[in-house]
Amino acid sequence: MDISNIIDTVVLPWGIKIALAIAIFYIGRIVVATVVKMVEKFMSARDMDEILVKFLSSILRWVLLLFVVIAALSQLGIDTTSLVALLGAAGLAIGLSLQSSLANFAAGVMLIVFRPFTKGDFVEVAGTSGSVDNISIFTTTLTTPDNKEVIVPNGSVIGNNITNYSARPTRRVDMVFGIGYDDDIKKAKELLEQIVAADERVLAEPAPVVALGELADSSVNFLVRPWVKAEDYWGVLWDTTETVKLKFDEAGISIPYPQMDVHLDKGE
Repeated sequence: MDISNIIDTVVLPWGIKIALAIAIFYIGRIVVATVVKMVEKFMSARDMDEILVKFLSSILRWVLLLFVVIAALSQLGIDTTSLVALLGAAGLAIGLSLQSSLANFAAGVMLIVFRPFTKGDFVEVAGTSGSVDNISIFTTTLTTPDNKEVIVPNGSVIGNNITNYSARPTRRVDMVFGIGYDDDIKKAKELLEQIVAADERVLAEPAPVVALGELADSSVNFLVRPWVKAEDYWGVLWDTTETVKLKFDEAGISIPYPQMDVHLDKGE
């Protein structure tokens, strides 16, 4: 066996090819990272949504990496035409077996394009409420008010109603306060109007509503509906509820418990 001949005809040619393939792969990765970073900066400079920037850059990164891998394999003498055809056939087979995942991918694209919500919005989707942390290719990540992380498939998000509580700058706080049938209705209404008017967070326009809404089984119910900035919603709701209880107690106005009168007929 001629060692020098083997080195000249096998080892050196293949060694060079392997070295070049490795060089193409690693240099290609650096180039891809640089290109993706430049594209991200370009999109961010155009004030594009952060989630959209991440989504598009992720797709671009994987597409460019695929070309790098094909280029590296070509250097090894592998027929990339057959490889592309094989990848296409494999992609079709995988696509048929992962229909739900592809549906989530398509839903993710729709969420990014139409943007019914964005990062930081407080939403209710697929029976879950929370702040949007991230929209990835297949899932949407929410953080609930009690700091739990919930990952929802994009297909479930786009296939159900989406309630975006952060979409508008203002919200209406809907509250119901009941008083007893023996209490002074006019006095209770005046107190409720004073409480709403005294809160600086309540907007003048649209004007708040304080109205007698229902003669219920156990109480006379007032509807209190002030408009506030979206970020003040919970504070106004909680503070108004507490203030109403304190003011009603001071004024001697009762907040009745649910009750029912039962009449029994005693047989002879």
